[in-house]
Amino acid sequence: MIRLEWGLAGLEALQPEVAVLVVVDVLSFGTALDVALARSVTVYPFPHGDEVAAAARAEALGALLARPRRAGGGQWSLSPASLATLPEGSSLLLPSPNGSRLSLAAGGTPLLAGCLRNAAAVAHAARQLAQGGPIGLVPAGERWPDGSLRPAVEDWLGAGAILSHLDDPLSPEAELARDGFQAAAPAIGRLLEDCVSGQELIGRGFSEDVALAAALEVSAAAPWLQDGAFRPAPDSSRMGA
Repeated sequence: MIRLEWGLAGLEALQPEVAVLVVVDVLSFGTALDVALARSVTVYPFPHGDEVAAAARAEALGALLARPRRAGGGQWSLSPASLATLPEGSSLLLPSPNGSRLSLAAGGTPLLAGCLRNAAAVAHAARQLAQGGPIGLVPAGERWPDGSLRPAVEDWLGAGAILSHLDDPLSPEAELARDGFQAAAPAIGRLLEDCVSGQELIGRGFSEDVALAAALEVSAAAPWLQDGAFRPAPDSSRMGA
């Protein structure tokens, strides 16, 4: 059975019941991961909000530090477009308010991070990691100013894209996400541009990030969290190694 639940509370509810978790944060953590992994970069997720602690951790790891998007100035940040120039084979500490927070809450449960760019690859890796066990999809969503969850259509569609490559029995929530994506796929670029999160990014000058996030099935890398860092999941013959 494949289930879908939203945000941190959803991840915590699914964690003891599934063999693998898939976090979906399309704008922008999942897309940033995909862009970074395409350059053979090892990505360390980190909690958002404490820039001093992030700098210290990056230094301890010997990793580059992604600065807040607002920093500008051509620095690497959560903006996927900014990561296209990362040095090949480097390491990056990537603070984020949603994707990193959820990734770090998975405990010992295997965790993948997906988006629209790598939906098929993530579905394949999830199936291999689960080895016939249940899979949990977690659309990250956004947060309202009071900290409560704001469901985000882009993450729902991203989860649906991954689910469209899985033929296991689906919970009603997962089934509707899959069907919603399949109906919306021809208009995915417009939908990401017009949704609340897309409009926020475009209004702040990050339209390229929205375009990168809307690219369907352009990547064969499935980000897999191991030993505190995301790297591409290996092929199926090595999954159990």
